[in-house]
Amino acid sequence: MLKEIGSVFSFLTIIPTTNANLETIARYMYLFPLVGIVIGVIIGGFGFGLSEAGVDPLIVGLLVVAAIAIITGIHHTDGLADSADGLMVRGTKEKKLAAMKDLSTGSAGIVAIVMYLIGMVVAISLSNGFELFRALLFSEIIAKFSMVLMASIGQSAALGSNSPFLQLMKDKRKLGMAFLFTLTPLLIFGGSTGMVAFAVGISFTMFLVAISSRSFGGITGDVLGATNELTRLSSLLIFVSL
Repeated sequence: MLKEIGSVFSFLTIIPTTNANLETIARYMYLFPLVGIVIGVIIGGFGFGLSEAGVDPLIVGLLVVAAIAIITGIHHTDGLADSADGLMVRGTKEKKLAAMKDLSTGSAGIVAIVMYLIGMVVAISLSNGFELFRALLFSEIIAKFSMVLMASIGQSAALGSNSPFLQLMKDKRKLGMAFLFTLTPLLIFGGSTGMVAFAVGISFTMFLVAISSRSFGGITGDVLGATNELTRLSSLLIFVSL
C-alpha cells in the first residue's frame, strides 16, 4: 500500500517515483484527499509562518500561490487554461476538444489563469494566522475530493489518459472511502465553515460535470485539473468570507 500511496503522491506533486504508472494511480484515486491533507499541511504551515512573521498579507498570498505552483507542478493549472480555451470555441464538441489539445494557450486560457491567480492571492491575503492555515488545509482536501467525485459520476469525453480514472472510480466503495478521508478532518477541525465549503465544493463539482458533459461530451483530464483549481479557490473564498 505504501508504494501505491507514493505513486498517487508523486502524481499530484513534483516528488518523483520510479514505480508510478497511470493505471495504479487511477486504481488508488480515492486516496487523493489524503495527499491533499499532506499538501495542505505543508502549504498551510508555510502560510501560517509567513503570517505570524508579520509579512504583508498580499506578499503572503503571492508566496503561498507560488509554493502551491512549485509543489503541485502547475499541471492542474494548465488544465484550467485548456478547459477555458475549449469552452470558448464555437462549434462541435470535436472542435472544442481539439482546442483543448492545442499546445498554445489561447486568450480565454490566459484570462482564466490571470483571474484565478488574482483570486487566489486576494483570498489568501484576507486571512492570517491559524485561520489561514485552516483555510489552506481544507481547501486543498476539498479540491482533491472534487476530482474523485467528478471521476466517479462523470463519463470520459474521449479515450485518453483520463479514461482509467473515470473507469476505475465507478466503484462506489472507493468514493465512500474518499468521502470518509475528506469528511473526518472537516468534522473534527473544519467547523461549520468547513461543512459549508464541502457542500459548495460538491455542488460546484456537479455543475462542472454538467458543463463539461454538455460542451465536450464528457470529462477530460484537463477538466479534472480545472476542477481541482476552481474548487480550491471557491473553498478559500468561503473560508475567508464566513
